[in-house]
Amino acid sequence: MNDTFKRTLLEATGATRLEKLGVIQSLWSGYGKIVRYRLTGSEYHSVVVKHVHWPEDGNHPRGWNTDLSHERKLKSYQVEMAWYSKWAARCDDSCRIPHCLSLAAEDDEVMLVLEDLDDVGFPGRCRHAGMNEIRACLSWLANFHATFMGDAPEGLWASGTYWHLETRPDELKALDDAPLKAMAEAIDQKLKEARYQTVVHGDAKLANFCFSKDGTQVSAVDFQYVGGGCGMKDVAYFIGSCLDEEACEEMESELLVLYFDALREALERRRPEINAADVEQEWRALYPVAWTDFHRFLKGWSPGHWKIHSYSERLAREVVAGL
Repeated sequence: MNDTFKRTLLEATGATRLEKLGVIQSLWSGYGKIVRYRLTGSEYHSVVVKHVHWPEDGNHPRGWNTDLSHERKLKSYQVEMAWYSKWAARCDDSCRIPHCLSLAAEDDEVMLVLEDLDDVGFPGRCRHAGMNEIRACLSWLANFHATFMGDAPEGLWASGTYWHLETRPDELKALDDAPLKAMAEAIDQKLKEARYQTVVHGDAKLANFCFSKDGTQVSAVDFQYVGGGCGMKDVAYFIGSCLDEEACEEMESELLVLYFDALREALERRRPEINAADVEQEWRALYPVAWTDFHRFLKGWSPGHWKIHSYSERLAREVVAGL
């Protein structure tokens, strides 16, 4: 950490000293690290610092080292700073996120100082989610979507998610599925034309949720791809991140009920002027479209990925035929 960032961190937390406890994880393609620091003389026992530094040479794990990829990542960190500076304060305990204590940028570096979720009751991480965890995440998404329903995503991605079509021409070119490729723009347009739009998390996979010890409460992290869109983008992506093809097939109806029940309650509380039944009617029909949109990206980006399975292929065929 450079001296400017160190001073900023100490001033923001009131600490007199900081000690690096360890790297939580490296950022995608070598763009920096997420590090936990112990603090002395502060009300905070520890903080988590997301320290971004543009690499001289990209090292993408799947070989997508292009200028477009680099520009997309740079914008994603600008978006995350905009999120924490202008939007994040609207999230309450029903869609909990880490409080941002400080933001700083200098030359080719960015620093976000965030509260340590482990210290405030969210120490759990899941590789395999049970129903408690799935229910908590769907409730989080429903409350998040209700909070920002109808808002224009100023300062964020116009189209949230990291796989949206405008930023993924290389993956579309590589897609070896002619019917799906031909319908890629129509699928994208179908989601954009939805009457009900909100702000989507954009990378709502299981790994980006931190849980209470009993798994019933959750906080979300990683807002690089937050932006406008239909909430089904988050829901489909989340379900696909934690269930195999058999479970996706068997639990689809149950999980959508959980989400829409939570969305209805959240809208009644936050936005009573919005007809929750109308939102559900529109978005239920767009669930397979949102699933197919991600499936389109995945087949071009990593054709052998474990998420490309019979359930995804069936939904994609039905959506393409319907369009």
